[in-house]
Amino acid sequence: MSPMNESGPALAALLAQLAGAGAAERERAAGEIFRLGCSAAEPVLKKWFADPEFRQLVPSRGPLLTVGVAVEPAQFEEIRRRAGEPRLAQAPPDQDVLEFALQFPHGVRLDVLTPRDPAGPGAIARFLARFGPGIQQVECEVRDVARATELIRARFALVPVYPEIRDGADATRVNFFLAPAGEGRKVLIELVEVPETRKNK
Repeated sequence: MSPMNESGPALAALLAQLAGAGAAERERAAGEIFRLGCSAAEPVLKKWFADPEFRQLVPSRGPLLTVGVAVEPAQFEEIRRRAGEPRLAQAPPDQDVLEFALQFPHGVRLDVLTPRDPAGPGAIARFLARFGPGIQQVECEVRDVARATELIRARFALVPVYPEIRDGADATRVNFFLAPAGEGRKVLIELVEVPETRKNK
């Protein structure tokens, strides 16, 4: 079961609206997708943010969270076209992903993801093969991803997806946790450290 994809047809309709012709329609859809993703991650992040040392690693400035949605290549291209062809992120080749960011009012941020090779072994291709298009992860920005990973491992007995911090898109440093979110569900949270050169842009 995909904890973030349980809305099924409703989420599919929102993703279709994200590729719609009207800017207001796209903004409304993005806001609802963002709300769904943040709501799924909220039980986990609430516990993490309650830890004083972890909270100090969270930037005081916004935005804080980004919701990552995985879509098939054709829908990826249509959403990107409707959004005015935003720049593709520079993702490490071994991650087999194409992605771009969308920003809307009120702190709504989405990363739209699709595999370079839909039949390949990459994480996004595997997600789509198993669950279909949907909310794949929630990204949480931190100042020091290595320290944040250590804290979550020690304080919450969670094992990171990768034993070592790895390179992410656009020179970020990342790690992931598949964390229990209640009622038998799990949520994939990506810890993201943004390079200093991008923080004031």
